[in-house]
Amino acid sequence: MASAEPGPSQPVAPIQILYCGVCTFPVEYCEFGSHITRCKEWLQKEHPPLYDKYYSEEALQAKLGTLSLEAQTKLEEDTAKKEAKAEKKADAALKKKMASQVTIKRIERNKRKYVTAIHGLEAFDVDLKKAAKFFAQKFATGASVTKNAQGFDEIVVQGDVSGDVVEMIEDGVGLLKGVPKDNIVEVEEKKKKGGAEGA
Repeated sequence: MASAEPGPSQPVAPIQILYCGVCTFPVEYCEFGSHITRCKEWLQKEHPPLYDKYYSEEALQAKLGTLSLEAQTKLEEDTAKKEAKAEKKADAALKKKMASQVTIKRIERNKRKYVTAIHGLEAFDVDLKKAAKFFAQKFATGASVTKNAQGFDEIVVQGDVSGDVVEMIEDGVGLLKGVPKDNIVEVEEKKKKGGAEGA
């Protein structure tokens, strides 16, 4: 008598997905990234059969239907121009970022009282309000975001904590992780004394 029970099910083999070595998308989605030209070069070099499957003239004609080869070439040229422009912009932004300085200023307010002003953290994607809160908690003191004389935002921390802030940046503590220590400039601003010099 035949059993109605099905036999043991066969395991389903996992789908093998090839990820692009340039944009990291699955190769069939490279066209949605911003490096299609480089993606195609990589695919042609590393996996020629897949390149033919997605980018041969037949594949493109089947995919694009009525779009002519000239139109496709123009589309590729435009894409290459956009890619180059995007890369140039990213490089310029990185150069500007790496040239930015973080100024840590120790300012004398009156006899033995100091505040520490920190300017330039925003160039390294540090949220100034969060950083002010972080410093206030770390040093158990007041800290706020204010405009300096040049009209730029800076964090002002009550007390002489400039050395501590430099150390925190060098150690990459919390929000300060992405700030390069080579970009730190320490400045001291003394209160101008009126009249006779103090002993």
